[in-house]
Amino acid sequence: MKKKLLTCSNEHMVFLKRRRQRTILVWALRIGLLALLLGVWELVTRLGWADPFLTSSPSRIGNTIASLYRDGSLFYHIGITLAETLVGFVVAVVLGCGIALALWWSDLLREVLEPYIVVLNALPKIALGPLIIIWFGTGSTAIVFMTVLVGIIVCILHMLSAFIATDKNKILLLRSMGATKWQILRKLVIPSSLASFISMLKVAVGMAWIGSIMGEYIVSRAGLGYLIVYGGQVFKLDLVMSSTCILCLLAAGMYFLVALLEKAIVKNTDR
Repeated sequence: MKKKLLTCSNEHMVFLKRRRQRTILVWALRIGLLALLLGVWELVTRLGWADPFLTSSPSRIGNTIASLYRDGSLFYHIGITLAETLVGFVVAVVLGCGIALALWWSDLLREVLEPYIVVLNALPKIALGPLIIIWFGTGSTAIVFMTVLVGIIVCILHMLSAFIATDKNKILLLRSMGATKWQILRKLVIPSSLASFISMLKVAVGMAWIGSIMGEYIVSRAGLGYLIVYGGQVFKLDLVMSSTCILCLLAAGMYFLVALLEKAIVKNTDR
């Protein structure tokens, strides 16, 4: 490690220092902005400028989350929604990438199925809610299916566009050297699509949470979506806001994990 530092120029050390300072500044501003928003929100409700029954407040949200924790239901609902979202996310990504590869591999298959994929992408998935209940019942299976349904088309279209966008000249070069389609896929198409794959994962994270909460809105007996629906029905808006804040934290954590994966892939690619 010391040898590495010694080989760095002074200009590079200054650059790294400025970069660290910039990162610290950005995080400080992010946290400061969040604290400011929460403070203004709390102040507005305390001064009576907004009805806390309708808008809730950070302190009421904190008390509600603490109450859920004390009665043992907090992690139960979080666990159910998180499990449904993760399963749906993984299935949508795996199937989406697999179907995109099949469509890239066969031009005929792509020409036949492309209109159907476009129509499914434009279809409001919530319209299929009654059918999903009939097909899969009122358990977690229906919610996972909804999560997959919401995310899979986005994964297919995103990755198919990335595969098709592979440099045609490089493909011709490999073909002229006798490479098979499988070798072209493995050596060129997939590596050149890694950046698009990470971008697709970031989009799929949001779609997975949309799908799972949408599914819990339609049919659920537990989960954060269930708490939001229940809170709205009985006018417990503190419960609605608390569940929404927890969802924000979980979605941000999942996005952060994808960002870490991106850094790991970039680091291995640079080696």
